[in-house]
Amino acid sequence: MSSPDKTSPPRDAVPPSQAIIEAIAAHEGVDVTEIEPPEYEPLYEVVNPEALDSLFRTPARTSETTRLLLEYEGYDVTVYGDGRVEVTDSSHSNNSVGTPIED
Repeated sequence: MSSPDKTSPPRDAVPPSQAIIEAIAAHEGVDVTEIEPPEYEPLYEVVNPEALDSLFRTPARTSETTRLLLEYEGYDVTVYGDGRVEVTDSSHSNNSVGTPIED
């Protein structure tokens, strides 16, 4: 897939757990309601949504330089301290865990 990177709106619009789902939907060009099982793995299989939202809920705990990276549905997902969520094609999608990367 060679679509451009997608970024969610800044903080306070939605909690990060919801922003991840919205950013994945935007990246794939589908409605947010389509990002659900069985076609998509539940987000809670990758990260605890309540803990994620709690981490980014308190501005004193986060800053613009804070970021959390995770892999979800074949994408690298970055949640920034200012509430943005960025989705890019995974850099690991063509490599199995434990498989050496050839130069």
